Amino acid sequence: MEKTGPMYYNGIYHLFYQYNPKGAVWGNIVWAHSVSKDMVNWEAVEHAIYPSHPFDIKGCWSGSATILPDNKPIIFYTGIDSQERQLQNYAIPANLSDPYLREWIKPSDNPIAVPTGNMNTTAFRDPSTAWKVDGNWRMVVGSRRKSRGLAYLYRSRDFKTWIKAKHPLHSVAKTGMWECVDFFPVSSCGDTGLDTSAVGPNVKHVMKVSLDVTRFEYYTIGTYLPNRDKYLVNKDLVDGWDGLRYDHGNFYASKTFFDPAKNRRILWGWANESDTADDDVSKGWAGIQAIPRKVWLDPNGKQLLQWPIEEIETLRDQNVQLSNQELKLGDHIEVTGITAAQADVDVTFSIPNLEKAEPFDPSWTNAQDLCSLKGSTVQGGVGPFGLLTLASENLEEYTPVFFRVFKGQDKHVVLLCCDATSSSLRKTGLYRPSFAGFVDVDLADKKLSLRSLIDNSVVESFGAKGKTCITSRVYPKSAVFDDAHLFVFNNGTETITAALNAWSMRKPIQMNN
Repeated sequence: MEKTGPMYYNGIYHLFYQYNPKGAVWGNIVWAHSVSKDMVNWEAVEHAIYPSHPFDIKGCWSGSATILPDNKPIIFYTGIDSQERQLQNYAIPANLSDPYLREWIKPSDNPIAVPTGNMNTTAFRDPSTAWKVDGNWRMVVGSRRKSRGLAYLYRSRDFKTWIKAKHPLHSVAKTGMWECVDFFPVSSCGDTGLDTSAVGPNVKHVMKVSLDVTRFEYYTIGTYLPNRDKYLVNKDLVDGWDGLRYDHGNFYASKTFFDPAKNRRILWGWANESDTADDDVSKGWAGIQAIPRKVWLDPNGKQLLQWPIEEIETLRDQNVQLSNQELKLGDHIEVTGITAAQADVDVTFSIPNLEKAEPFDPSWTNAQDLCSLKGSTVQGGVGPFGLLTLASENLEEYTPVFFRVFKGQDKHVVLLCCDATSSSLRKTGLYRPSFAGFVDVDLADKKLSLRSLIDNSVVESFGAKGKTCITSRVYPKSAVFDDAHLFVFNNGTETITAALNAWSMRKPIQMNN
């Protein structure tokens, strides 16, 4: 269910995604198509694109959507030909008066971009949303040259004839194949989203790449120079595998789009399964879309912020609150009165004193390794404290989401973890990592916030108002449905105070049927 071309058109949100109509395993890929008026309730309509021509006879892979100035949508996608070459194609709606755009046509002048010269014919895919500057359209296509990841740049005046630029828009050595490259502007002042073609003095640009080698993503923030078609990464950012992440968990092949209805940029991500292919076959499905997120530039300019779209709150039902709940060393207090298997939990932790924070070892550069070393049961000074989600009554299984605070040389270091190690009593066939990320937050007010969206086999968490996000897929055997429990806990010697607001979450009225 890798998403391919989200867009908003004439009052309807469209989500296209990679889909195998013949089974819950990868293969036979088509562009499935679903529509929504609120990004909460979804209706599946006819498949938009499927293999039918020489330029895509062996598959219709990922791509994007662009709304042209005359309000006409166009899809870019990667087709696989009979020689296994990856080619870039386009499709247009057959009937613009159909609000759901159910039928799409592939014009005869496809393909619009093919690998030439010494380009890698099997590593040339996922055309981006196009942007227009100074009369020329641009798009990028992900690729690699040996182990160098790169984004080939193409230009067009008429959106039909595309010419490859002499130099890539950007490339980085030793990063491997770049998939699902996303390049978009963000405002340097405020949380308002920008059209993909926006440029100007108060605009920064973001480049996100999905790493085929590691199966995670990273992004950079920088300056786009349209007159040179160059992207210059901010000097203080890491441009490589250790760079900024949208999400430190199970989150891949993401894609953003501009939503003109609410002037925001929306981020979609794919959370694949962490069990076995045989499990997927028996379930009859594999892979889910994460909750759509609004994304914007942090006021400090150093990273992006993310938050679940406001429409998700329409699913909130029963509400419970805890105010000034003291959490001493070893406490785990149950949150009752809501459906713990399907909940929206927003909690703020207050830390009276930071003096007990453990010293931070500068060699702890990998957050995930640190989370494995110092899990939720390892006693600390300030933390671990947080939530025990999808927990059985006696904690035989649970998925903890928690903070731990360390004392660094110049400032405190905050770690956010979502540890799936204890998430299931099942012994084999599960990937149960300790996902984690550092949180770049000022603890002057001695508070840390955490919001977790819990939905049976997925926990999506947003630390410090969206600075650090972690999505985890888990498969409890006993902590399911009405037998799932939720706790707030503290395993640090410093007493913590929690203010919690939590809701049961209803199912959408229409869930892609």
